[in-house]
Amino acid sequence: MHIRIEQDRDRPAVREVQRTAFGGAHGDTVARLVDALRNDDPSVLSLVAERDDEVAGHVMFSRALVDAPRRLVRVRTLSPLAVAPARQRTGIGVALIREGLRRLDELGVPLVFLEGDPAYYSRSGFEPAREHGFRKPSLRIPDAGFQVVRLSAYEPWMTGTFVYADTFWEHDCVGLREPEPEVTASTSTSGR
Repeated sequence: MHIRIEQDRDRPAVREVQRTAFGGAHGDTVARLVDALRNDDPSVLSLVAERDDEVAGHVMFSRALVDAPRRLVRVRTLSPLAVAPARQRTGIGVALIREGLRRLDELGVPLVFLEGDPAYYSRSGFEPAREHGFRKPSLRIPDAGFQVVRLSAYEPWMTGTFVYADTFWEHDCVGLREPEPEVTASTSTSGR
């Protein structure tokens, strides 16, 4: 497996990996989010994993902020991470995360946040953000899913509210939405 910076030529393959990994309408939303993040954030770190000369996985680390009492702190968000369904459970996702964190640490990024499964992301050093004094940006984010990894540039005063870039809000990709209720004869209004 080879991990490298995403190139323009990778975009169709990355879009397909995102669509198939997330599936359905959500896969399309995530693919649009990736395109928007590329356009909106010139500092985005976008990595691909190649296996057998094809893109097997993709991860993005885009800009975000922590609203700390002392000042705003520039941090990163890990989102999205996707591995082609046929290549999942082979270590590609963890390898992408670790390479991204290594590069961000070298750049002096102090913190990386995400929303995700604690059992999965803890393998890469992520911990519950709330336990380190961070507040989530939306009540729709489960406490256990709001996670952070502290890199070498982190200092103890860098706590506060995590703030996503506008792009995540514009694509409604923050937290979990409740499913729309099904309209049935008993729940619809009849005008009586």
